[in-house]
Amino acid sequence: MDSYVTTTRLISKEEDVTPAVLAAMEATSDPRFKEIITSLVRHLHAFLREVRPTEAEYEKGLQILNAIGQQTDNAHNEAVLICDVLGASTLIDLINNDGMQGETMSALLGPFYRGSAPDCEFGDTIARSTTSGDPLVLKGRVLDVNGEPISGATLDVWQASPDGLYENQDKDQADFNLRGKFVSDENGNYLIRTVKPAGYPVPVHTTTGDLLRAQKRPPMRPAHVHFIVSAPEHKTLITQIFADTDEAMVNDVVFGAKEQIAGDLELRETPSAEYPDVAAPFYTCTYDFILKPGEPRFPEPPIKGKVS
Repeated sequence: MDSYVTTTRLISKEEDVTPAVLAAMEATSDPRFKEIITSLVRHLHAFLREVRPTEAEYEKGLQILNAIGQQTDNAHNEAVLICDVLGASTLIDLINNDGMQGETMSALLGPFYRGSAPDCEFGDTIARSTTSGDPLVLKGRVLDVNGEPISGATLDVWQASPDGLYENQDKDQADFNLRGKFVSDENGNYLIRTVKPAGYPVPVHTTTGDLLRAQKRPPMRPAHVHFIVSAPEHKTLITQIFADTDEAMVNDVVFGAKEQIAGDLELRETPSAEYPDVAAPFYTCTYDFILKPGEPRFPEPPIKGKVS
């Protein structure tokens, strides 16, 4: 039987609790897990001693934790959403991606990445059902930090409808509407057709909405398009291209907007021979993605399906 270390006396006052718990976990064999869980206990206990919640408040907190799990299903991830609006997701992003080697700045994955998007050909549209909004052409190159093109890079792209819902939230949108996977050509070029995104509110019908209302915070995200850009021998880039006002970006409810990944949208008011299948008026946005060397790693999708 595995043994564990404990204190030599029974707990009799609040100051005894933390040392007793830490001692009980002392035999943890995985050093990284031990570091994480002991730090969690120290900070959790310090938080409780600082705010000194009542028993009723503690019970309410447990109810909130239970609700987060109960509100998470195949088409909605409440845990990711509440971590986003508390700034935890953006903090994790910046801890792991500082953008200091010349690569494109990253941004949080968000709770609406579904994975398994359909493969698309160069220049295909990801609007798979009737979708409001002006057409948008996204184009550019995938490069390494030396400015050399990366051919065969995968660009996994998704966005909300201009009506404010991702397709997993909306049974009226076609399956995988506004989602698709593209591959850069031999010169690193990519070309994607979609619709101009709009700002939208995060879901507020669950625990996260209760939190935002209690804090009197608007639930809005600025307009953006999500990307996961990957290539062999390069670190996978998870980012967003923003297309909104400075005010909307500053007030991003999940603190995810960054100046370095703001796109420059150009309005084309007349038809263009360069894009014969795109009706005017339409927008174009040119953005080059820069990947740094590293090992590709792909995130676990927070959701796998859509509402029925």
